[in-house]
Amino acid sequence: MKINQIDVYQVNYKLLDQQYSWSRGQSVESFVSTIVKLSTDEGIDGFGEVCPLGSAYMEAFAKGVPAGIAEIAPAVIGQDPRQLNVINKALDSALGGHLYVKSPIDMACWDILGQSAGLPVCTLLGGRSVEAFPLYRAIPQRSAKEMQEDVAKYRKEGYRRFQLKVGGDPDADIERITTVLKALQSGDILVADANTGWIPRNALRVVNAVAERDVYIEQPCLSLEECLTIREHTNLPMVLDELMTGVNPFLRAYKKRAMDVINIKISRVGGLTKAKQLRDLCQTLGIAMTLEDSWGGDITTTAIAHLAGSTRPEFYFTSTDFNSYNDVRLAEDAPRRKDGKLEVPTGPGLGIHVDEKRLGEPVLTLK
Repeated sequence: MKINQIDVYQVNYKLLDQQYSWSRGQSVESFVSTIVKLSTDEGIDGFGEVCPLGSAYMEAFAKGVPAGIAEIAPAVIGQDPRQLNVINKALDSALGGHLYVKSPIDMACWDILGQSAGLPVCTLLGGRSVEAFPLYRAIPQRSAKEMQEDVAKYRKEGYRRFQLKVGGDPDADIERITTVLKALQSGDILVADANTGWIPRNALRVVNAVAERDVYIEQPCLSLEECLTIREHTNLPMVLDELMTGVNPFLRAYKKRAMDVINIKISRVGGLTKAKQLRDLCQTLGIAMTLEDSWGGDITTTAIAHLAGSTRPEFYFTSTDFNSYNDVRLAEDAPRRKDGKLEVPTGPGLGIHVDEKRLGEPVLTLK
């Protein structure tokens, strides 16, 4: 089997809740998602997706994806997509860095591998550990009262885990956390996610103010050294997110005992192959994980479901269903949230059927 064509599409998503805001005054109302279709000489096609959270959140931007794929395409066209290590070596040899560009290619290869083998991707990733898993809901940064109302609303929809976007003025963030905690019930989980937005002295003020509360602190500051400063001054459990770009940064943080949980974003580490590598290492070393991506729709949500569904439950912390945030449906059989949980697909490959008519015309076709 050989890859003989790559089609690149770009689809606009609008948020159903109009705006998504987080630290440093960043916000988005819509996204440009890139969908990649790999075609093979045996008639099996695979799909992948990458959707940056705007252009300022990570080292990724939507307009860069087609250009990046054009750069790496000659290295993978003619290759067997089922040979994942060979594919990843070719991708890394053709283009240094730019992991987000490589992610949808790798994801589409997993889709093809699963279809060829007649097995779901979750089986190939290690085996189906659960049939469904609980989700978190991200609560965009607004006033404390509005965020409390959002939590109450989403709790009625079945969510029991909430990621509160903080990382702003420390007094306002303390109020946000303490106000939202009043809306929670026994068994609920609250994560105060600063998205690198605090400088150390402000982070210390917040963690000291909520020291006796039941809350996780996620990525309080920009650098590992700054996060370690906060870690040394609090007993609250710590999640590291933006720093987790691969195995080596993870091992550096692990050696310094910097965190209790990490966030693995599929496109940030370069695709499902490298996400699995990091996931398996965390399971060996005893680190819990949030498994997700920067953003996405039906294809990304499905890939997340396979990764989460093949993870040992004791190491699974949470995940989210991006396709419930957006206004576009690309695959009617993609997994959908039910009572705050997402089911793991059972069909071969990703197990979904992408409606290519909804993709429009490709912005790039490579042979």
